[in-house]
Amino acid sequence: MHSLMLVTSLAVSAYGATIYSRADITAASPVNKTTCNGINYQYNELAGYGYVVSDAVDKFGDTLGGLGSSIHLERGAWVKLSNGSYSGVLWSLPDRGWNTQGTLNFNPRVHKFNIIFTPNSAATVGNPSGPNVYFNYLDTILFSAPDGTPCTGLDADATGHLTFSGFPDLPAATYTGDGFGGDGPGGKRIPVDAEGLYVNDDSTFWVSDEYGPYIYLFDAGGKMLTAIRPNDAIVPVRNGDTSFSADSPPIYVDNGEGDDADPADPESGRDNNHGFEGLTVSEDGKTLWVLLQAAAVQEGGLDKQTQRYTRFLKYDVSNRLVPVYAGEWVVPLPLYNDPTAKKSKNSKVAAQSEVHALDNGQFFVLSRDSDAGHGTESSLSVYRQIDVFDISDATDIKAAGGYDCVGCNVADADSGKLNKKITPAEYCSFLDFNVNSQLNRFGVHNGGNQDQYLLNEKWESIGMVPVSPSTSDGQYYIFSLSDNDFITQNGYMNGGDFPYSDASGYNLDNQALVFKIQISS
Repeated sequence: MHSLMLVTSLAVSAYGATIYSRADITAASPVNKTTCNGINYQYNELAGYGYVVSDAVDKFGDTLGGLGSSIHLERGAWVKLSNGSYSGVLWSLPDRGWNTQGTLNFNPRVHKFNIIFTPNSAATVGNPSGPNVYFNYLDTILFSAPDGTPCTGLDADATGHLTFSGFPDLPAATYTGDGFGGDGPGGKRIPVDAEGLYVNDDSTFWVSDEYGPYIYLFDAGGKMLTAIRPNDAIVPVRNGDTSFSADSPPIYVDNGEGDDADPADPESGRDNNHGFEGLTVSEDGKTLWVLLQAAAVQEGGLDKQTQRYTRFLKYDVSNRLVPVYAGEWVVPLPLYNDPTAKKSKNSKVAAQSEVHALDNGQFFVLSRDSDAGHGTESSLSVYRQIDVFDISDATDIKAAGGYDCVGCNVADADSGKLNKKITPAEYCSFLDFNVNSQLNRFGVHNGGNQDQYLLNEKWESIGMVPVSPSTSDGQYYIFSLSDNDFITQNGYMNGGDFPYSDASGYNLDNQALVFKIQISS
């Protein structure tokens, strides 16, 4: 196993990378500007790059993978040092563990890092910077049920649930042996495919998940305190009953190829692996929002060409133990043309991977294509962006009524066309990850060679901190980490007792990018 000192300070040069841009390009002028409902946004430069090696392990001996499923940067811990560098605390949420060949009895968790970031605006394509974002691993907290039983990354059962006093019916995952294919007593646990994270000022954690899709509050030690079950239009249904399975069978049953649910896709509610991918909380900690990854099944969610209109929910969490459903809107996800697909299969919807509340009332959203990047067939991503949306003029469908029941739809199931009575959020294109004239300044690239400098496929996190921690000048650094799906040839699960080597043959580092932006009215 790799040592706990995870992040290297080895310089990353352009060697092995494909260079697409002129060697004299610098960060002198803004990369892009956009205005969204009167608010101005400017992408100034790519300011940083770093990575955590693919075979690093946490204090339990498990692979430190999937770090970019969601992140949280502590505003109060963000400081500028006398040498011009920055120091901060970053929390990282992996999802359900290594699952490219089937799910495992991985205990969901959250990791804590100290980060050091040293900006380098002088970097050019001809003279690229090495990594300037460094991660120092601090701690890991495991998530558990209200009774202290560990949670699991295994797929939820197609039928049935777990019951705890004061909680809604919770998804259940039944396993045999140790849940890794070895001997053991078997059991039943709460499955959590964690995708959204917010750390409260009392060190409790809000976590959104894809199985329920539910929203969970965990205490500082990782024990579940409360759970939010969304409205019935979102909860998955098969054969007329609630069915939390994502049709993701365990690796120890037919090598992950077994049948987990029938039918495979729900008839209503969130589609498989399209739950609450995005979670964000207001700066005062009193309002929480979650965003479905793409449209619900009954709203076009079974096809990449029709899954555009997704649901955005608001909760009053002034009392965190008694959350109150407060509003719901429709967000129109962006479209892109997939160069690898037939004309009849275009255009496609760029599903979202994270949402982030801004102080001005608008929201960042990370939308992207799929199957493009390091470790996939295509190395060229055509849509990987942090965009902006605004709900101030959109229809609150909770207040309107009639959209929150089983099978109730905001868009046509076959065409994905939005109901004419609904005004969606305003959606504005903004920050493109894939600009090689910026990436090449740090020796990384989009498209071209399948090497360690190629951006990973899945970017699923947004963290934002001020450039000037002591003043409010509208300049920010946005951090985003990739989800590498725990892909390594030297991996470990189950406290180090379950070694694995991903069948892809790849080692995918957990990559990090830092963007410098400005926001003004």
